[in-house]
Amino acid sequence: MSWVYLLIAGIAEIGSVISLKQAKGFTKWLPSIACLFFGSLSFYFLSLALKVLPIGPAYAIWTGIGTVGSVIVGMMFFHESKDIKRIVLIICILIGTVGVKITSGL
Repeated sequence: MSWVYLLIAGIAEIGSVISLKQAKGFTKWLPSIACLFFGSLSFYFLSLALKVLPIGPAYAIWTGIGTVGSVIVGMMFFHESKDIKRIVLIICILIGTVGVKITSGL
């Protein structure tokens, strides 16, 4: 179940970052509230996952989900760059995140 908690935490992290962008420096109240909600949700589920999982792999996977997910959402909805160098570097993050998981023995 801890891996499910970690996945939920990573997805909530994406919601928090996207809401933060929309909040425009916390000047828009609805996205600001969404950012705080998703951020709290993310930390809550991360804390549940960390009851069982070691901090190193869990943190790497949580940040990997948040980073890659946020970049993909940025490309899809905010017209951010989709050049090949950026995509290759995102793949490197994915490989590193999976590598940490594999070498952790979990």
